[in-house]
Amino acid sequence: MILVFLGPPGAGKGTQAKLLSKEKGYVHISTGDLLREAVRKQTPLGKKAKEYMDRGELVPDELIIALIEEVFPEHGKVILDGFPRTVAQAKALDEMLKKRGLKVDYVFFFDAPDEVIVERLSGRRVDPETGEVYHVKFNPPPPGKKVVQREDDKPEVVRKRLAVYREQTAPLIDYYERKGILKKLDATKPIEEVYAEIKEVIGNGD
Repeated sequence: MILVFLGPPGAGKGTQAKLLSKEKGYVHISTGDLLREAVRKQTPLGKKAKEYMDRGELVPDELIIALIEEVFPEHGKVILDGFPRTVAQAKALDEMLKKRGLKVDYVFFFDAPDEVIVERLSGRRVDPETGEVYHVKFNPPPPGKKVVQREDDKPEVVRKRLAVYREQTAPLIDYYERKGILKKLDATKPIEEVYAEIKEVIGNGD
């Protein structure tokens, strides 16, 4: 079963993907992680991607698809997190899967108002030594712990990221709705409730 997790940054896609990976054995493919890893390992695709990233340009769709193809497992139990971001990418993904005799089974849209996202992300703090993530309101760091706020978690940057996301992704929601595979989730609900809803939709998910 192939699942796509759509939704703004900070909506909880990564948290839910980790839970499903652990319990059901899904392979969690996050394009952000993939890109960072390929660049770090200096793979041929990573080197190409870095050229675009260094110029502040978006990495082209065909490069992203090639990266996904490289790590895509045979069994096809996959969660795609943060991809596709545009209708063009969705169509390229459909083509790639078709070659393997596969298709996207469900698309979960993690819906949350901008204000909730801004509060979640702008309250995030990171331990620069360990990468451990805290939140000033929901999960404060221990007293005396040195933490920093990432540049892209500052409220004004978060709002910009959200504007870009909404512009890019709105047509994608429509694309999957027309296919009849889009499931909307209220991402403001507790983690356990959202997880229960996902499991109800996918059943055994094998």
